[in-house]
Amino acid sequence: MTDHIAATATHANANASPDTPPFDVAIIGGSFAGLSAALQLARARRKICVIDAGQPRNRFAATSHGFFGLDGKSPMEIRDIAMSQLRAYPTVTVRDGWVSHASPSAKSSARSTAATADGDMQFDITINDRDVIIARRILLATGVRDILPDIPGMTDRWGTTVLHCPYCHGYEVRDEQIGVIATMSHSSHQAMMLPDWGPTTYFTQGIHLPDAETHAAMIQRGIVVENSPVVELLGTAPALDAVRLADGRTLPMTAIFTGPKVTMPSPVADMLGCAFDDGPQGPFITVDSTQETSVPGIFAAGDAATARHNATLASAAGVMAGVGVHQSLIFG
Repeated sequence: MTDHIAATATHANANASPDTPPFDVAIIGGSFAGLSAALQLARARRKICVIDAGQPRNRFAATSHGFFGLDGKSPMEIRDIAMSQLRAYPTVTVRDGWVSHASPSAKSSARSTAATADGDMQFDITINDRDVIIARRILLATGVRDILPDIPGMTDRWGTTVLHCPYCHGYEVRDEQIGVIATMSHSSHQAMMLPDWGPTTYFTQGIHLPDAETHAAMIQRGIVVENSPVVELLGTAPALDAVRLADGRTLPMTAIFTGPKVTMPSPVADMLGCAFDDGPQGPFITVDSTQETSVPGIFAAGDAATARHNATLASAAGVMAGVGVHQSLIFG
């Protein structure tokens, strides 16, 4: 959702009006997953609050591809269309900002048995270190923060000529010179896919060398395996002309694919005690088949809750989470 979510030691419960009934659901994050979940809940006539700071992970990409019916539109345009459609539902509130604190309400008991007198749970959510809302459920759709390899020229090209998803961006660089800068053992899998789009060089960075079987498969696919590390990206950003190697050579290159490490941009899942799984790129929130986390009443969807990152998958998980939250409000 945002790079600006920050933890705070306290939250001002006194700011919440006792006369205001709680929201059914607070959705933290307003991109593909969060808005997909919100739409399901709005159509179920549930009172929801979407909290978003307008800095989704995909804001660096000019276009989104492979998203059904909206191929080639910018992620922000897709988000704006979805947000405008969502605002048409009378039970929806949208708050601009970040969540600085979230916890079971003082009216609820401990997390394991968090229940109010009427048998339901409630959570306090502090927005912008200032305003507190109360919700019966929380849906985390905060996305992840990307940590790119520390190579000069990477950041300036992220989302344009430095890319992460062949299915999202491979077609746009078809028949060009494509490189893969390895960041983990799984990078060889990424490299194996890319010859379907263009001639591919796999840069092991001297660390992530393929085993003998994988190396043979790469050679069969026409992939060049290069062990001298890439030390700089060349050209006028965001365009890419070439890469400079540690041994002094310069290789022409039009696009680089890489698997950035990821972290949670928000401390909220950790604050609430949600369990995490370890993925090849970093941690993600553990969820069950309904997208509920290890904490009752807390759901999660999108890139924050899976090791597989893709706009369509995020939207689909948001739909699943919206349905899961709605049913939890009915059946407990």
